[in-house]
Amino acid sequence: MRSELILYCLIMLVSFEAAAQQKFEFDGQVSTVASYNPDNSLDLLVAGRYIPELNYEIQLDSNRLFDIELSSNISGSLSSLPFDTFTHTSKISPYRMWARYSGSQFELRAGLQKIDFGSATLLRPLQWFNEIDPRDPLQLTNGVYGLLGKYYFLNNTNIWVWGLYGNENQRGFDALPSNQNAPEFGGRIQKSTPKGEIALSYHNRKADASEFLMNSDYSSISENKIAFDGRWDNVVGFWTELSHSFKDENIGILTNQSLANVGIDYTFGIGNGLNVIAEHLILTYNETDFNFKNTGNVTASTLNYPLGLFDNLLSVVYYDWAGDNFAFFLNYQHSFRTVTGYVMAFYNPETQQGITQNDFTNSFSGPGIRVMFVYNH
Repeated sequence: MRSELILYCLIMLVSFEAAAQQKFEFDGQVSTVASYNPDNSLDLLVAGRYIPELNYEIQLDSNRLFDIELSSNISGSLSSLPFDTFTHTSKISPYRMWARYSGSQFELRAGLQKIDFGSATLLRPLQWFNEIDPRDPLQLTNGVYGLLGKYYFLNNTNIWVWGLYGNENQRGFDALPSNQNAPEFGGRIQKSTPKGEIALSYHNRKADASEFLMNSDYSSISENKIAFDGRWDNVVGFWTELSHSFKDENIGILTNQSLANVGIDYTFGIGNGLNVIAEHLILTYNETDFNFKNTGNVTASTLNYPLGLFDNLLSVVYYDWAGDNFAFFLNYQHSFRTVTGYVMAFYNPETQQGITQNDFTNSFSGPGIRVMFVYNH
């Protein structure tokens, strides 16, 4: 109901002119996965997903556009210990459901949508509104319900303002879920600098600590997040993300959270070009501001090498210094005429700090292999 109301309110802002140009598109993505993970109690997984997408746009004039995107996530999986135990799941849910009114220097988008910003690529303090796992070839993520406005100045400065409602899932590095009955709001200003850009971001939400503290009085604690990020390119790419969140109530170690990321990337002139990305994340949870007693360090790196026009090899490595945990992911990709195939090998520790996971990738602990085929129509 909330999404239909948001869409209706935005549609009422648009005057449908008789001479407007209209465009209608329907496409979708089909993916199938088979995975073997011997350390899991049900070591064989077979799954399928279909994301149909409907796009409709009206070109109101040379500068103004109104468009709608509707898509759903239709998935099913079968997990088994062959010839002994079988379990299955199936789910149909909205994936994207938004309407947008935009001009040459602004856009206003309302509904279930993806909101993503920041400079980091692997260990992301600013992953406030999504669950993108960098090991997922499809980069799938659940969206958030809300209203997002952007304005672009002629000097390449841009301002984002958002308001969210009806979202309860933990996202990114959230230590606690959100209270879905409380609104969230925030904004971001991004500005160009010589050979790069910098940005400041802010977000306020109500965190639900009732299960953590076993006390229903702590179901709506105000949490403020402030962040700085920047990226510069000069011989090598360099970026940083700094984020700090603090709550109005003292709930012990989860009262304050600080995260700092630095990263670089460079493409070596080896063969077809070997791209290397490396990032390091420092994260701390404490009862008081900027008290670095409970601190963790995570390092991540990727190697990406195009074997040819249709083949690519990617590796991702994570290391959690405090827990002495190591994670590894290797992906070989081949593009056929209409289908893209992936062969993946991985190893995940039992606990993974700093690595964003989502319910699309089904990452289990221990070693494993996975084969996936993707068809886009």
